[in-house]
Amino acid sequence: MSQALEYYRSPARYLAARGLAAAGAGGGRLAGAVAGSVSPLRLVDRPAVRSGAPGMVRLRPLLSGICGSDLALLGGHASPYLTALASTPFVPGHEIVAETLEEAPGLPAGSRVVVDPVLPCAARDTPVCAECRAGRQNRCGHITAGALRAGLQTGFCADTGGGWSRSALAHVSQLHVVPEGLPDRQAVLVEPLACAVHAVRRAAVAPGASVLVVGAGTVGLLTVLALREFTAAGPVYVVAKHAHQRALAEALGATETLAPRHVARTLRMLTGGSLEHPDLGGDFLLGGVDVGFDCTGGAAGLDTALRTVRAGGTVVMSGMPSGAVDLAPVWFRELHLVGTYASAAGLPGGADARQDVPGPDFPEALRLAGRVAALAGFVDAVYPLSRWREAIGHALAAGRLGSVKVAFDPNRG
Repeated sequence: MSQALEYYRSPARYLAARGLAAAGAGGGRLAGAVAGSVSPLRLVDRPAVRSGAPGMVRLRPLLSGICGSDLALLGGHASPYLTALASTPFVPGHEIVAETLEEAPGLPAGSRVVVDPVLPCAARDTPVCAECRAGRQNRCGHITAGALRAGLQTGFCADTGGGWSRSALAHVSQLHVVPEGLPDRQAVLVEPLACAVHAVRRAAVAPGASVLVVGAGTVGLLTVLALREFTAAGPVYVVAKHAHQRALAEALGATETLAPRHVARTLRMLTGGSLEHPDLGGDFLLGGVDVGFDCTGGAAGLDTALRTVRAGGTVVMSGMPSGAVDLAPVWFRELHLVGTYASAAGLPGGADARQDVPGPDFPEALRLAGRVAALAGFVDAVYPLSRWREAIGHALAAGRLGSVKVAFDPNRG
């Protein structure tokens, strides 16, 4: 048996959490409820996972991050669209540093690895779909088929386990060896960093373009880093609530940080254009930045990006979307609305966003994780599974508490 945190499908608890959020429950009250009475999460002893399809490898997770999508799921914000793409009960946790427990081709037992969590054709032992063949495994069409039950990723599939446990399963093609000397607390950032690299490549940012990043949590901060590493962007403005977020954004290359309350007004002064005041809803710009990234996954963040990007500009949805948003700016200003999900394995020859040639994103993320000194303090709170309520509460209040990333160490007592 293996100790794990298990998510189980409970419509009543999902609706209770969603109702609290809709009623405007305060941060502390909502965090307490999600980490307690209404959470569809439980600490259990599960049978250790066993190898299934060819190429599957048993893992012992060493560290696993708590992602915004995990919190959205527990808080009732995740879209019902995704329920068809997961099988319950499952063990969450898709930001994983692990040790391999058995030998695989080119990978000896005891290797320290990070996991690309997407579960494509190779992991499912199905015929290779067109997207996987093109190096876009994150768009795989077989994620509900094959040798595994439905699951868009490790951490959402009943058969693979996840990082919030002492036992998980992954295909050898999902595993990337962690360089010696890269600490677990930086290695656990590789998966979200790969997602940021992918998002920036999807945006096809032109040289000198002005960029707005809405949100300065893990996703937003890593997006700033990826913008500076993989584009020749001009000014990068970051919407950040808290002092430590502002400092980190600037350390990673932000030109200026903006307070959330007056983004449109501030950007008018920085970029020109005119500020308009509708009868209902927030102000918006006729003018604005060339590219906007919503890194919050919330309706307010996406709405801010849509209202502050110039006509013909691009808005990238980097966070898992939730909530209704007025799409009138997309229509009236002829905006390009770009979705970006997970990361791409890529093809030989490298990425070309304008030709829709993907990645490889994980190798680049691994390189950056070991080179950028500012990432060293991102993970500042690590909990054992037994203190999961405290960990989830901390993650929900991370910005207010001065944290960036909270993680589980499943092997701590």
